[in-house]
Amino acid sequence: MLKQIVVTTRQQGLHEVTQEIEAAVRSAGLREGLCTLFLRHTSASLLIQENADPSARRDLERWLNRLVPEDDPLYTHRTEGPDDMPAHIKSALTAVTLSIPINDGRLVLGTWQGVYLWEHRHCGGRREVVIHIAA
Repeated sequence: MLKQIVVTTRQQGLHEVTQEIEAAVRSAGLREGLCTLFLRHTSASLLIQENADPSARRDLERWLNRLVPEDDPLYTHRTEGPDDMPAHIKSALTAVTLSIPINDGRLVLGTWQGVYLWEHRHCGGRREVVIHIAA
């Protein structure tokens, strides 16, 4: 099964999409297999991270913003504003694909794990996640 979901982000940060992915897995009706996610963008990424304590997500966001500052004079690519090149670097350092096993018709995630779209632009936007579910 191949499906696409659209996630609209309004700001930089981690946006949980676990429920949308789980719904796609349920609709596939597959007992065992693999769910592969692919984000069709170069200024956002996908991440599996703790979904219990929001401070973990905030710390990750702050750490990555410190690691990749917006005001680095080395950047020449500024086509879409000061957060453009840092967003591309953040995407390159993280991931645009994830693979999650399916067992008993469910994603095999740990107790505190959630799937997140990590928006790296300040203004956010319309993000497309392709979901491939296979036996």
